[in-house]
Amino acid sequence: MTELLHPDTAGIARAADLLRGGGLVAFATETVYGLGADAGNARAVAAIFAAKERPHFNPLISHYPDAEAAFAHVEANTVARRLAEAFWPGPLTLVLPRRADCPVALLAGAGLETLAVRVPAHADARALLRAVGRPVVAPSANRSGAVSPTTAAHVLAGLSGRIDAVLDSGPCPVGVESTVLDPTGPRPRLLRPGGVTREAIVALVGKIARGMPPAAEAEHALSSPGMMASHYAPALPVRLKARGAAADEALLAFGPAPAGAGVVFQLSVSGDLAEAAANLFAGLRALDEEGDRRGLRRIAVMPVPEEGLGLAINDRLQRAAAPRDQERRH
Repeated sequence: MTELLHPDTAGIARAADLLRGGGLVAFATETVYGLGADAGNARAVAAIFAAKERPHFNPLISHYPDAEAAFAHVEANTVARRLAEAFWPGPLTLVLPRRADCPVALLAGAGLETLAVRVPAHADARALLRAVGRPVVAPSANRSGAVSPTTAAHVLAGLSGRIDAVLDSGPCPVGVESTVLDPTGPRPRLLRPGGVTREAIVALVGKIARGMPPAAEAEHALSSPGMMASHYAPALPVRLKARGAAADEALLAFGPAPAGAGVVFQLSVSGDLAEAAANLFAGLRALDEEGDRRGLRRIAVMPVPEEGLGLAINDRLQRAAAPRDQERRH
């Protein structure tokens, strides 16, 4: 059963305990209700995709109680700091490069070198984030493709029995998702319109670009919440549906690895799709690095079932295996 919690001291403490223990808790922000998980716990992040029946590993927004906490995990330039000073706490998400020591799970960022970060304005959300003491990823708390929820009742209508708790703070005041902005280029780029208006951003930082960069748009992969752009892709080519690995291949295994395999990263020896999802991006990176070190030619990937989280895993693997030009491959 999904617990319905009141946003008092006891309710917030209970929600924080559940999140620190790897559970899923929906909570209100000023925009919509988010489905929260410990951003540093890859297994908990994978559980979000399972609960939402999300067909792709979209990058998720990491929520923080204040700008100082957020900027401890990303590289913030002058423009980002100006935006944060003006609009945080509030419905603005900034997409910035991850710091090398960033503890957020790779799955939360869909394997990218960037991280989407935000400081919500809702008092209950910030109290919960302070109580958790860790960044919390929180996409909208609804089944994938459904209307975003702005009340606890909306959350329960779609996710009751699939998540651990809902912290009921009443209706969300804004009702549309946060604005997503990449402030790192020559001109800040609006990736998704939302609760902070374009006009307000332009008034602060001047002219901005809108939508994906042309190169990212051409790749048709997911790079930030609410839009399409590029996933992390390994430098080594990827061979799917492999039953084993040749001498010049590294193996991404699902289930028991065949005898004689050399360089192996195990997604899940027991065939657990949630465990495999949690390990996916780390596995691709590890085999890419080790394969390059050993002079291997390719990454072979054992079959993953096309069911549950397997759909999202296979979607990502198919993108990784798509033909690439020589420059991208090396």
